[in-house]
Amino acid sequence: MTSADSAHTYFTKAARIMDVGERIETLLMTPTRELRVQVSIELDNGEIRTFPGYRCQHDNARGPMKGGLRYHPDVSSEEIHGLASLMTWKTAVVNLPFGGAKGGIAVDPGTLSLKELERLTRKFVDQMHEVIGPTRDIPGPDVNTNPQVMAWVMDQYSKYHGHSPAVVTGKPVELYGSRGRDSATARGLLVVCRQILQDVGLPMKGMRFAVQGFGNVGSHVARLFHDAGGVLVAVSDVNGGITNPRGIDVPGLFEHVRRNGTVKGFGGGEACDSNAVLVADCDVLVPSAMGGVIDKHLAKDVRARIVLEGANAPCTPEADAVFEERGVLVVPDILANAGGVTVSYFEWVQNLQHVTWDEERVNTELERIMSEAYEKVGQISRSRKLPLRTSAYVLAIGRVGKATVLRGI
Repeated sequence: MTSADSAHTYFTKAARIMDVGERIETLLMTPTRELRVQVSIELDNGEIRTFPGYRCQHDNARGPMKGGLRYHPDVSSEEIHGLASLMTWKTAVVNLPFGGAKGGIAVDPGTLSLKELERLTRKFVDQMHEVIGPTRDIPGPDVNTNPQVMAWVMDQYSKYHGHSPAVVTGKPVELYGSRGRDSATARGLLVVCRQILQDVGLPMKGMRFAVQGFGNVGSHVARLFHDAGGVLVAVSDVNGGITNPRGIDVPGLFEHVRRNGTVKGFGGGEACDSNAVLVADCDVLVPSAMGGVIDKHLAKDVRARIVLEGANAPCTPEADAVFEERGVLVVPDILANAGGVTVSYFEWVQNLQHVTWDEERVNTELERIMSEAYEKVGQISRSRKLPLRTSAYVLAIGRVGKATVLRGI
């Protein structure tokens, strides 16, 4: 099942519970605009290569559209469509004045030099600059993109429209980025994790957690959860993983990754393949890599009590059904990992106002917004006896639907 299929399934389930009607369902699921471009660049060896690029702008009823820009060989129009709608609901759950968008280029960035990557990014902006902007659509970092890529986006867009730091978020702090942005998604996950552990009667200290994916999100989750008293019992990246029921030495792991570029080969546990981490014996599982990694078959073997979605759409709808039947608590992506877009919003606000917040203010505001969102979703879940994911969609659809009607269809 694709990201678009998953998003449609979750949306439809919540919309039918709300009884919004077929016409409103169709209206809210249909993207405002979908673009496909061919990005041609000259490689360092003189060869010309062309890469398909995409941007889906899903909804702007609540404000300008917001969503990441990913570089991955599997990027497709269908995937981008699904992830764009996911951003619409995510921004609504945490009550940010944004709609949803998503973009990407079908490329393996590991095969390109830094100069080739820069040329690719700038050429993509050349073809997209008329439909993005601080009050239209604000890209941000995603899979295989980083602050450097965002700096190129800002610079290239500014060549057409004048100095425009608010066109993109996730920039380096030296180029108008926000303090606290790198760890924002993981910090939001920590805020939600603390609250849900309190609800189920588990202490944070000694809580056993497993992390699949050791990129920006997964690595910060490992560090922040460890600092908060959690015990990392399993971790993996694309190359492999390690498990240790007594706890993995997190500072030692970071030093190993710094030297070797991968968790594979770390001596502080038993080696395993990447997906074995998903079925590790733990209290909280944090899938933080790609979407669709937990299907209905694997869900039967997951031993965690709580699945905290660090990635977008890591669990398929069929897996969700298995978890619900087994009593495994799933904290959905549109709530759990919304810390990243929340601090992106802070960055956008700072850029528009030409001010700079310190990291303490960023983290304080992030905790407030994430806590309020969790409480709202929890209230719906308790009052209507719905899973957290369905409750989050009910909250989001209500907010987007009301804005759409008030603005006029």
